Amino acid sequence: MRPSTDPAAQTSTQATGLDRFATLGDTLTQAARRRGQASAYIDPDVAWSWADVDAASDRLACGLLGLKLGRGDRIGIIGLNQIEWLLLFYAATKIGVAVVGLSVRYRDGELSTMLADSETRAVFTLGAHEGFDFTAMLARLGPTLPALRHVIAIDGTGLNSLAALAATPLDAGRLALARRQVVASDVAMVIYTSGTTGRPKGAGLTHRSLLASAAAQAAHTRVTEDDLIHLANPLNHVGGITCGALTHLVGGGTAVLVAEFKADRMITLMQQYPPTLLAGVPTMLTLLLMNARIASVDLSRVRLVFSGGSNVDAVLLERLAARLPQATLMNLYGLTETSGAIVMTPWTRSPADLMTTIGTPFADAQLRIAGDDGRALPAGEVGELWFKGCGVVPGYIGAAAGAGFSADGWLQTGDLGSADARGVITLKGRKKDLYIQGGFNVYPAEIEALVNRHPQVVMAAGIGVPDPVLGEVGRLYVVALPDSGLTEADLRQWCTDQLADYKVPRQVVLREALPMTPAGKIHKAALRAEAAAGLKAGG
Repeated sequence: MRPSTDPAAQTSTQATGLDRFATLGDTLTQAARRRGQASAYIDPDVAWSWADVDAASDRLACGLLGLKLGRGDRIGIIGLNQIEWLLLFYAATKIGVAVVGLSVRYRDGELSTMLADSETRAVFTLGAHEGFDFTAMLARLGPTLPALRHVIAIDGTGLNSLAALAATPLDAGRLALARRQVVASDVAMVIYTSGTTGRPKGAGLTHRSLLASAAAQAAHTRVTEDDLIHLANPLNHVGGITCGALTHLVGGGTAVLVAEFKADRMITLMQQYPPTLLAGVPTMLTLLLMNARIASVDLSRVRLVFSGGSNVDAVLLERLAARLPQATLMNLYGLTETSGAIVMTPWTRSPADLMTTIGTPFADAQLRIAGDDGRALPAGEVGELWFKGCGVVPGYIGAAAGAGFSADGWLQTGDLGSADARGVITLKGRKKDLYIQGGFNVYPAEIEALVNRHPQVVMAAGIGVPDPVLGEVGRLYVVALPDSGLTEADLRQWCTDQLADYKVPRQVVLREALPMTPAGKIHKAALRAEAAAGLKAGG
């Protein structure tokens, strides 16, 4: 099924003038030639022009060549949203080295698995963060990682530091030779899936897939060199690198680097640099709006707000509309495996479309709503979302190679949804989230959307748990507003008043917090593991 697209926004690589055979390094160099001293990044008080970034990444690329790193190798980065991260990324991609995105929230088990699976040769790391010593951890893991040759401090000053490497003299001839070998189909970044439903897999994002997604988003959101966005989504995820940094590499504008999301810190930066674009996962935007200091921020220049990373949050959208009546609101849907956004709300849409759907695919993307046998389902029927084109990656690397794609090359997202006759997609949640209670299919996303509308609820997550009579029943985890007095009975009544009886969760668990992934999503795999452990412990 090929859905219709928004005629007001050309969402193809051609719309941005981007060559589909371009590499990231060439795209940066071209941007530097066009934009020169215009600000590309602000971190946190120093403005880096496009020319600065291109020149600094050239020198750093020579430093990487000096470490005997070259096309096909991989380096890991454990850092925050900081200029060093981006300089390393651009330097690596200029010489065909892929960056493995690693979170400062990962620990020994996760990092050892990812570094081994990706055969990472060098890791650039913060010495420590929030009391965790990464240098000591990598020293522990080193003997178990035969491919690892270098551990280099991002924030150090000695010989084995990024600063020393960045001081490498420019060898223009050697760099030019290395750059000529890089092609658009080379892997530029390896990102491990967030693991909301299970073991992470390493997606191999290519120069072509990253630029295709970035170009499509830049065209759809009509990014210009006058735009300014605060980039708080982590750079080791597509929400940061593609939806943020690379979209503006292609389209223009300035990105203020927010080291990591803290509502107070981001508000301070927004006061200093008033945005024209506001973006983030729903959790981030919710926390911003809940902060009393947001009233002191000049949001009059904001023309567009978009949110992605989970299902549609109608309550958040209503709050955003009230706070920014002049701005257009959009939902964004994308995956690691699509290199970034692949679906967004059209500019022309109804209020109901905004509040209940994720939008339509970009023009370069193909969508299939697939049944259990893989065949396309008619409009209105619920199936798994499959995609081709645009930023869809060729596949996974390492142990997961060959997984996740149909025999004819469609990405099998694991997300359930339906598309109407216009091609507008309603998301039903993860396929693994679906549970069957007494013979009825229950989609937790529908229940979560309803419960999130309760005035005393901050966030909610639903899963299915085994039941000896009904097969499975719903368990709902809820974080309530502090001192709200909200009870389990209140929540069940809220659901009973508005849902069919088989959808009402049989179990409600009130919590002060829910486990989150590094990308800011609720970690349902952790909730399922906790539930399974509880059942086992209880016999």
